[in-house]
Amino acid sequence: MSLPSQVRLIEVGPRDGLQNEAQPISVADKVQLVDALSAAGLGYIEVGSFVSPKWVPQMAGSAEVFAQIQRKPGVTYGALAPNLRGFEDAIAAGVKEVAVFAAASEAFSQRNINCSISESLARFAPIMEAAKQHGVTVRGYVSCVLGCPYEGTVAPEQVAMVARELYAMGCYEVSLGDTIGTGTAGATRRLFEVVSAQVPREKLAGHFHDTYGQAMANIYASLLEGISVFDSSIAGLGGCPYAKGASGNVATEDVVYLLNGLGIKTGIDLDALIAAGQQISAVLGRPSGSRVAKARSAQ
Repeated sequence: MSLPSQVRLIEVGPRDGLQNEAQPISVADKVQLVDALSAAGLGYIEVGSFVSPKWVPQMAGSAEVFAQIQRKPGVTYGALAPNLRGFEDAIAAGVKEVAVFAAASEAFSQRNINCSISESLARFAPIMEAAKQHGVTVRGYVSCVLGCPYEGTVAPEQVAMVARELYAMGCYEVSLGDTIGTGTAGATRRLFEVVSAQVPREKLAGHFHDTYGQAMANIYASLLEGISVFDSSIAGLGGCPYAKGASGNVATEDVVYLLNGLGIKTGIDLDALIAAGQQISAVLGRPSGSRVAKARSAQ
């Protein structure tokens, strides 16, 4: 299969990236980050999450962030809304697209959201109905698609079942997440081969963590499988607060550099992206996790 000519990147740094930080991050710094990402040419930015601050303290203030960002025409500003209350709060904040998530691992589902996979999917029914009424689009996430911290290997057929359910209930796109970053290129290709028998490839996305240094290889493997949408995080921010040892998402800067080298269009300004990553890294008091940014700064 030939490589896609264009790739759409879903920037998850402001949500999936910052949610794992230990130190408080101000609304002003979050707004500055989102605006910098918009200016760099990102077409989709996951701005925040409407969950209880008790469970994810860093996502407190998401409504204020949405109220203060400079919304650029043509850019989607999404948010995670795992339940109906979160959805209602997102709508009140002017969110036009939300995301819901389910796990491909029963053990992870129980540890993460205290219910089974089937129960978690059932909880999304009222969200999907409300989304139709409000004209809001819904994107789905499946976590632990290439491994679980509690169960180990996860069968591709199990991932396909969860992805099929999310797609059938109305998620226009389903992102498959290697939450603990243990996946390899061969397993990634097999995963998309199996899942695409249930959900069309053009409705699938890849979400790779770089815990084992395999994220870039897995993205290239996904490209070979015809996947043209990827989640990535500025400066490699993130991880998973419910998956011990899961390090950051793949850095957006590194993915753009890879795609540029392959002649694949993204519409993203790499220099502006690196600057945005360095800016938020300075706020966090550490160097950017992007290898490309590190290499550029060393020149």
